[in-house]
Amino acid sequence: MPELLQYILIGVVAVVLLALVLKLLKCSIKTILKFVINAVVGIAVIFLLNLIPGVAIPLTWWTGLISGLFGIPGVIVLLVIFLII
Repeated sequence: MPELLQYILIGVVAVVLLALVLKLLKCSIKTILKFVINAVVGIAVIFLLNLIPGVAIPLTWWTGLISGLFGIPGVIVLLVIFLII
């Protein structure tokens, strides 16, 4: 259960920081919403992948950033990288 809380906390902090940075860069609300949805979906997919035995993608700032910026394709790249390493 603490692991789930950690994923949720990191996800919320990452989404808030992403929204703040995009707002400071004067991005539109549509762009901010797109990035926030990508971040939430990416972190959720990483969490679900970690439930599969043999898959261990750590949720760090880098993996959160990659999954947030690139969404599902970013998570697939992370999965391939962590399966190779």
